[in-house]
Amino acid sequence: MKNNDLTNTLLENTRQETAPTQKAKQERRSFLGYQIKDIVFLAIMSAVVLVTSSFMPLLLHIPVFGIIQIGLGLQFSMFPAIGLAKVRKPLSLVFMSVCSGVVLLFMNTVMFLCLLVCALIAEGVTLLIFKSYERDAACFLACAVYFPLSLPFLYVWYQIMGGTVLAYINSVWWVTALMSVAVVALCCLGSYLGVRISRELKKSGVMKK
Repeated sequence: MKNNDLTNTLLENTRQETAPTQKAKQERRSFLGYQIKDIVFLAIMSAVVLVTSSFMPLLLHIPVFGIIQIGLGLQFSMFPAIGLAKVRKPLSLVFMSVCSGVVLLFMNTVMFLCLLVCALIAEGVTLLIFKSYERDAACFLACAVYFPLSLPFLYVWYQIMGGTVLAYINSVWWVTALMSVAVVALCCLGSYLGVRISRELKKSGVMKK
């Protein structure tokens, strides 16, 4: 009996020593609450957004307000929604925005800053309402309003810079209004699909929490 008691005591001491060690390793592998697997997953989602948006230069030559958002709205709402539904941590959308927009930093700095500000606003409004991303509705809202927020920013930009797009806005204003509504609807659809896809992936065990 004494041997058994001694063995149990040694095992208990080993567990107590191992637990802090594992916790310390976990903390070393995290940054601001993000584990390496979180950062990798968000980076992968950002890369998918970039790959599926590679045709964007073709849209730049079409002088219709909102045409870029129509072409990229699904990607910029669905894949960030999947990433946010998986990680569910503040600034996840901002991180994906930086990763997916970094290629624009030297090509179109204004668009990069626009996406960054839109992500900050979308996250701020969402966290103000839901406090966290624990609910799917929070993930949906953040990604649904993220990309459409670029519309007012670009509208102001065109008003300042002028050009053929501004002339089209002023001459055919109803098309601008319809395009804006279409962008919002498309991004809501993409965000909804992203949340649903993440649910199905979790149910099947492909994407764990």
